[in-house]
Formats: sequence, structure tokens, C-alpha cells
Amino acid sequence: MADISVVGIGNIIMQDEGFGVRCAEYLQKITNYPDFVQILDGGTLGMDLMPYIAGTKKLLFIDAIDIDGNVGDFYQFTGDELNAYFKNKMSVHDLGVNDMLAVLKLTDNPVDEIIVMGVKPDVVSMGTELTSAIVEKIEPVAQKAKEVVDKWVEQYRA
Repeated sequence: MADISVVGIGNIIMQDEGFGVRCAEYLQKITNYPDFVQILDGGTLGMDLMPYIAGTKKLLFIDAIDIDGNVGDFYQFTGDELNAYFKNKMSVHDLGVNDMLAVLKLTDNPVDEIIVMGVKPDVVSMGTELTSAIVEKIEPVAQKAKEVVDKWVEQYRA
């Protein structure tokens, strides 16, 4: 298992709901991390992600975040703030991810640090294309994710 995991979550056939997956794909293209870092397309797996992230120590989720604000606004949650993220569940995969995190807390090998980041979507409706307002957010959010992972990699090597 990887010590550091980045998981893009979302439904790519629901337009902007697929933001997290598309952002993770972009992050894979612009990085070349060592084997102890994995970048995953978590799609809508929810609880089924457990085998892929069990044992990870640092976990970053990238997602479309349905919360008050303007389309494209960036949000980041960690620690107790994660409850705010899961309070506004956009889809079934969010419920499954929340359940999985609860199960991981009960294991002998819980995740040390969890961060959720993403943007407020514009359109969540059938379709495979992100709206232009959200496409523009892929690169800056991927860069923010890269900064977090780079810091974790540096800590890992120390």
C-alpha cells in the first residue's frame, strides 16, 4: 500500500460532479512521484475504495463540493472541518467515503492526516463534459494538491 494517497472522486457522467477525477488525472500528468505515493481515480466507489487506501498515512481527496458560495470557489477541509464537507453530501459516493473514513478510524492502522479539497460545481446533470468555469479550475486545484503532496513527500523522506 502507498503511504500517501490522492483520490479524485466523482461521477464523470454528471458533468461538474466529475471534477475530482479529472483533477486527479491532470495531477498524474504533471507529477512523477515515488512508489510510496499513489494517485487514484476513485470515481463513485465510496466504501469500495477501502482496499486501495487501507494503510495509507496521508490521504487527499479531490472532489466537487456542494456548499454555499459561488461556482468555482475553492474549498479545503481537514480535521474537524471534514464534518462540514460531509454535511452537504452531493452524491452516494460521498456517503460511502464518509463511512470508509469512519471504518479506518476503527482499524489498527488509521490515516494520520486527511484533507479534502475541491470547488463548487456549476452543473451537476447528465453529461460527460465539465463546464468551462470548472475546467478552468483543474490546473490551479491540481497545483494546490501538488503542494500538499510535495510537503508530505518531504516529511516522509525526513
